[in-house]
Amino acid sequence: MEWLELIFGFFMANLLGYGGGPSSIPLMYEEIVPHYGWLTDEQFSNMLALGNALPGPIATKIAAYVGYDVFGWIGVIVSLLATVLPSAAALIILLQVMQKYKQSPVVKGMTLLVQPVIAIMMTVLTIQMAKSPAEAIGIWQTLIIAVIAFAAMKWLKLHPALVIVAAFAYGAFLLPYTV
Repeated sequence: MEWLELIFGFFMANLLGYGGGPSSIPLMYEEIVPHYGWLTDEQFSNMLALGNALPGPIATKIAAYVGYDVFGWIGVIVSLLATVLPSAAALIILLQVMQKYKQSPVVKGMTLLVQPVIAIMMTVLTIQMAKSPAEAIGIWQTLIIAVIAFAAMKWLKLHPALVIVAAFAYGAFLLPYTV
């Protein structure tokens, strides 16, 4: 029965995840943590951080990790198929439709107006994921780390994987002496 839940959970999250992997992360979070309880907030945060440090699309890495955790290698296959198939089918169909109607004000309006919704979904996920470290290391240290990470990516143009590795190093070697 869990393999059916894996199919449904990842199928829905990726079917509705307009805009690619980052926009489907909040939807996956809703299925993985509160809805099915496959991971805790902390486990999801750790998995997301590690997944972002590795190459490749984040949605498939999340699906593979959770699928394996829930149902072993069969879970990996089921989760990956449920993640990739809706996107592939939708991509083929929507590209043909959008190519045909690319000048339509309806198509332009749809693509522009969904962007603020995705931004809010990412903001809500960020707030949800910030609760765990804020409780563990304090709000100020969490905010300082977030500001440094933002500055490193925005102004120093560091790759997010390097910022994540730096955060891992800070957590492993310096954090035990500051808390």
